[in-house]
Amino acid sequence: MPEASARPRDAALGSGLGRVLLLVYGVFALSASARALVQITTKFGEAPLAYLLSAFAGLVYISATVGLAIGGARGRLIALVSCSIELLGVLVVGILTTADAGDFPDDTVWSHFGSGYGYVPLVLPFIGLWWIWRHRPRPA
Repeated sequence: MPEASARPRDAALGSGLGRVLLLVYGVFALSASARALVQITTKFGEAPLAYLLSAFAGLVYISATVGLAIGGARGRLIALVSCSIELLGVLVVGILTTADAGDFPDDTVWSHFGSGYGYVPLVLPFIGLWWIWRHRPRPA
């Protein structure tokens, strides 16, 4: 009988690729949140929408990191919602910043589909969603 505190099998910490995924999400959580904090506290009036979107992206990355790390039904749900919001955000913000950059005088993490971050923000939610699907519970 497993311990009550045992980590669920689907927690990303349980495999090498999962650990890399968590590392990347953690780096993005930290970088997007720190960037937003600096932007909001030092030059919020210049591009409030862009800076608030960066803060929102930071929160999404934090929740995706937590969900993937804890696993289990609740962790999968948190990660699924977070990765879905992330994908929708990077696509919508990417389209808006490409079509009309006037509304975004400064870049966000998701601007131009994450081009400022090597398009990792565009690819990452697909990998996160794949991870969640691949490690879903299977009937016995």
